[in-house]
Amino acid sequence: MAAGRLRHHTSDDALPRAWFAQRMDALARSLLGRRVRSSVRDSVVVGRIVETEAYLGPEDPASHAATAGGVTDRNRLMFGSAGLAYVYRIYGMHWCLNVVGGREAEVGAVLIRGLEIVEGADVAAARRGRTDHLADGPGKLCQALGVTGDLHGHDLSAAPLQIAAGSPVADDRVRRTGRVGIRSAVSWPLRYLLIDSPGVSRARVHPGDPTSLPEPFRVTGSARGGTLTSHEPG
Repeated sequence: MAAGRLRHHTSDDALPRAWFAQRMDALARSLLGRRVRSSVRDSVVVGRIVETEAYLGPEDPASHAATAGGVTDRNRLMFGSAGLAYVYRIYGMHWCLNVVGGREAEVGAVLIRGLEIVEGADVAAARRGRTDHLADGPGKLCQALGVTGDLHGHDLSAAPLQIAAGSPVADDRVRRTGRVGIRSAVSWPLRYLLIDSPGVSRARVHPGDPTSLPEPFRVTGSARGGTLTSHEPG
């Protein structure tokens, strides 16, 4: 359905575009506990973000931004303003929702990998054709939210797809791991997840290696590196 045919339901606590202008690893951590609110096709579904994965600019071999041709029609949004939805299809069948981030001149996006549905579970279940595992994976959550390529480039501070304030997540509830579902730079610990959340994808967990990151990202702290915990996700 074309975006112009969607009825808008705007959330007053939607995060402003400027909020997303963070370095990609910091944004991936900051997004945990925030809420994605979809009013696609006039049906409201809200999910709490419990898993994210950061992708950097041209220096990241797993990123769409790392192309020989530089800026392309596919990756153009990653080189632009923060706070837009970067939506693409994988395996020819599943949509993935990413958030463009970065401060001035920084390039990249954060993949939303897992949600806990907190409102509109009946709508999400109807879209998914099941009542369990509604959003524990990037393709699943797009189906539950009704996200398709029509929302590529959408301003995430506005309906019908917004990211709202939600609730902060304490550092001791977060695990940082290596990335999954890719072939390059899998050791880069840029995946962030909420420990024991049922909304975390069932991908294999591996710790990753902070020393493998590009030099600017080898820093300490919960949002930009830091100690990897020994906890396993639920």
